[in-house]
Amino acid sequence: MTTYVFAAIAGLLTGAGLIIAIGPQNVFVLRQGLARAHVVPVVVVCAVSDVVLIVAGVAGLGAVVAAHPSVVTAAKLLGGGYVIVLGLLAARRCLRSTESIVANPDEAATVSRWAAIAMTLALTWLNPHVYLDTVLTMGAIANSHGSARWAFAIGASVASLVWFASLGGGASRLAPLFSTPRAWKILDALVAIVMIGLGAMLVVSV
Repeated sequence: MTTYVFAAIAGLLTGAGLIIAIGPQNVFVLRQGLARAHVVPVVVVCAVSDVVLIVAGVAGLGAVVAAHPSVVTAAKLLGGGYVIVLGLLAARRCLRSTESIVANPDEAATVSRWAAIAMTLALTWLNPHVYLDTVLTMGAIANSHGSARWAFAIGASVASLVWFASLGGGASRLAPLFSTPRAWKILDALVAIVMIGLGAMLVVSV
């Protein structure tokens, strides 16, 4: 039982670390939330897309691992190394970045429901990084947990759902916070600590 709980927590933290970053998708969700325009479909598309990508990564790499058990070691090393790099990049952003999110609710209010959904799909599925982060990295790290890989996937999926629901539903309260570089520095610092820690644990477990 402890193994599954640990895997779920690892999935939750890894998922949060990969999702929380300034990017077009987060800006778009926040903008729609501020305008209170099509928030539910936008959040649902983001969360469901992440779940599909996570499941694809866990199942796809799971099949490879089942056929070639030695792949687990490589998955741990590569996945752990990549997560550590992401953590270092977050630490670098924390020290150097002056970025913030600027969202225009008036522009979002003029977008139709289907246009908003289409934009959300494009920002999610046409982003090449999503396949490296969500499919390959998540899949590799999840399968390193063996039989608990689906607990990891559940934790990562919950992180996605909570983040996008909070960003879209709580936009009016979060917007002033995310419009300041200081808030993103703090978030990046937390992400750096979590990602470097998880990556190091994964590498050491080989």
